[in-house]
Amino acid sequence: MGGTCADLHHHESDIELTDAERIGTDVGPDSGTKSQGEEAEGQHYVEVTMDIHRDSVALHSVKTVAADDVDMVEEEEEEGDKLGLMGKKRLEKKTSFGASVVQSAANRMKQLKRLASFSKPAPKHFERTKSAVGHALTGLKFISKTDGGAGWVEVEKRFHKLTATTDGYLPRALFAQCLGLNKESEAYAEKLFDTLARQRGIQGGSINKIQMKEFWDHISDQSFDTRLKTFFDMVDKDADGRITEEEIKEIICLSATANKLSNIQKQAEEYAALIMEELDPDDTGYIMIDNLETLLLHGPEETTRGESKYLSQMLSQKLKPTFADSAVMRWCRDAKYFLLDNWQRSWVLALWIGVMFGLFAYKFVQYRRKAAYEVMGHCVCMAKGAAETLKLNMALILLPVCRNTITWLRNKTKLGVVVPLDDNINFHKVIAVAIAVAVAVHSIYHLTCDFPRLLHASDEKYKLMQPFFGDRPSDYWYFVKSWEGVTGIIIVVLMAIAFTLANPRFRRGRAKLPKPFNKFTGFNAFWYSHHLFVIVYALLVVHGIKLYLTKEWYKKTTWMYLAIPITIYALERLVRAFRSSIKSVKILKVTLYPGNVLSLKMSKPQGFSYKSGQYMFVNCAAVSPFEWHPFSITSAPDDDYLSVHIKILGDWTRSLKAKFTQACQQPLNGQSGLLRAECLKGDNSPSSFPKVLVDGPYGAPAQDYREYEVVLLVGLGIGATPMISILKDMVNNFKANDEEEGGQERVSDFKTRRAYFYWVTREQGSFDWFKGVMNEVAEEDRRKVIELHSYCTSVYEEGDARSALIAMLQSLNHAKNGVDIVSGTRVMSHFAKPNWRSVYKRIALNHPDARVGVFYCGPSALTHELRQLALDFSHNTSTKYDFHKENF
Repeated sequence: MGGTCADLHHHESDIELTDAERIGTDVGPDSGTKSQGEEAEGQHYVEVTMDIHRDSVALHSVKTVAADDVDMVEEEEEEGDKLGLMGKKRLEKKTSFGASVVQSAANRMKQLKRLASFSKPAPKHFERTKSAVGHALTGLKFISKTDGGAGWVEVEKRFHKLTATTDGYLPRALFAQCLGLNKESEAYAEKLFDTLARQRGIQGGSINKIQMKEFWDHISDQSFDTRLKTFFDMVDKDADGRITEEEIKEIICLSATANKLSNIQKQAEEYAALIMEELDPDDTGYIMIDNLETLLLHGPEETTRGESKYLSQMLSQKLKPTFADSAVMRWCRDAKYFLLDNWQRSWVLALWIGVMFGLFAYKFVQYRRKAAYEVMGHCVCMAKGAAETLKLNMALILLPVCRNTITWLRNKTKLGVVVPLDDNINFHKVIAVAIAVAVAVHSIYHLTCDFPRLLHASDEKYKLMQPFFGDRPSDYWYFVKSWEGVTGIIIVVLMAIAFTLANPRFRRGRAKLPKPFNKFTGFNAFWYSHHLFVIVYALLVVHGIKLYLTKEWYKKTTWMYLAIPITIYALERLVRAFRSSIKSVKILKVTLYPGNVLSLKMSKPQGFSYKSGQYMFVNCAAVSPFEWHPFSITSAPDDDYLSVHIKILGDWTRSLKAKFTQACQQPLNGQSGLLRAECLKGDNSPSSFPKVLVDGPYGAPAQDYREYEVVLLVGLGIGATPMISILKDMVNNFKANDEEEGGQERVSDFKTRRAYFYWVTREQGSFDWFKGVMNEVAEEDRRKVIELHSYCTSVYEEGDARSALIAMLQSLNHAKNGVDIVSGTRVMSHFAKPNWRSVYKRIALNHPDARVGVFYCGPSALTHELRQLALDFSHNTSTKYDFHKENF
């Protein structure tokens, strides 16, 4: 539907009039004679399907629909799945209204034909389809929800605050701030300011409150025609009613800046030429508003809007809220769900807590019956009970970090069915908290209760303690400077240091300390302080041997608790050192990507067998000869090389980047700013490359993806690394199975038949990390079983005027060249963040009665939402979701 703005307005108004009849418009002559109850019972609905093509209107069908379908439409609208002005229109009627509705629809069609006949034919590139119009109607919003624009009230408050010192006039430079836009949108807001001022003949570069209200009413207008005209005038800076290539280039640069898309900004001239080529086939040198409208109405080629009514129907049937009759019933239901979802963790924690209470009670009762109780009372019982739980936990805390053992248990046994092996690091942290509590109780009761009571005990009572302590101590320092006291205090100090530096604020370098204390933050400080445990365990054994109240060796049980765990851990470290020394790797390729990511491609050691989703440790002696850091393997098991992608976040990774950057060649023209260093075939690694050792592989939650027929893979930023290996593995398996005669499966344990991959990243440059893999999957996935979705959160959500031109370019360039302008891959990228509830809904719709494996790797901020959605949909639909998170 092309033509002038006036024509567009008439078209829209007429269609809206038709749509207004769907509720409360009576067709029969006796429409006003029935009561509301009778009217509700007699209501039926009709569905009229019309299409407008250029200057013609076609009536496709008129049919009745059930009331349930209308309710379903209302649910769709609540979900934001409106199809737009065109398409299916629901009209309310009485039982004898069939002919009247058809006649009414025909009259409307004639009016639309008459109006359309006066409009100019639009360039014949795209048709106004239902999805296209719906797509356009949600577009060109100058104020989005994320801008904090809660309405005129908030804007007015900001206006008064910003104009407090300017005599009530708002300068152009503060317009973005007044609207609640961020700093990146300032240039875009100033362009909008100039457009609105030009339309009203305002000069001087500042506006008063009345003019600001006019501006606000205009940019918040819901009319598509108003938005289109404003957007056109923003591009048409000389106000001649025509848009030139240079004007398009300027608005592309503004849009790219607002959305932090540096690559698009660099190629603005090329993309401006692309738009002119598409919309100006006659080479006139300009385009008109109807040409721009045509481009806006080009909806996305791949859409799930057609599924919306089925989603709503499923929700209405499966996701109805459950109401318990009482608080007890609700509590029972919640407890049931909690146990079903956490039964593995629950029994392990219950067993652990039970054993601790048992040991504490055993020691408490034991010392309650000893002579020491007569002197020191309950203090000695509490101190000894805490010491017993401390010995247990000092033994257990080593087991969750014995990664070779855990990997063997995961791969070779079925223990993972009943034991949550994926929670090993979390269990390690929980035990650490229990150790801290036990140390505090043991120390406080000894230092503030036991020792003072001994000093102040009567001679008669002290005789009971003389066999253990000798002659009466002269002062308090007697206890402090003894073997027991010195070792105990050193243990407490070292543990306090290790616990403090293990806090995420210190470990991730978030705590800003003045020099020279800033060296106590970062991963290096955490790593070295954590390895103080070697001294702690040595002192703990000494502390356990030099006991005051126990002289028999077989009653000194500290070494008995620690012997087996320390032996297992020591063997683990020896295996790691031996394996890494004999499995040397050669650096084949080094790439430094935008977004501070270092990619290392290495030769694959002989016998290094791994599964997709697993990780390995990397050591670089040039940075630190002792530190080993875990990284997900991004190559597939069938590849003849190993690769990792390392995000530069901490001090160790910064040093690693510096070492390899020195060996990298500066980028050549057309290499998108990448730094590369690559070995020629048959050559050794350049001498400038630092030596790298690897150790692994180690088990991870993502390696279990093969156990599910349907998987949802979610990666945030560099968290996509284990998912990339899984995608490559899937493609390799499908290719191999296609080559097998008779379709025999090459790998018997490979159950996966459908995968949904969602990669969310902040920066456009991040897509360079896995560009090759994304393109390979898109090309090689001939079965179309892998659905790829990439999201760039720096781009404003679909429908925002700041991203409208980017969406146009995206559609044009992908249609012409098959490449997405945002990601640079064959996969069309999305804007802003995914609606995770909609993602889960769609998978539940596509795979009823299936068990879906959800694998997530990334910051913990999203963990709760994804886990909660998995629980909600598992409880309320026939699709069951198993949530797994990577832990390092």
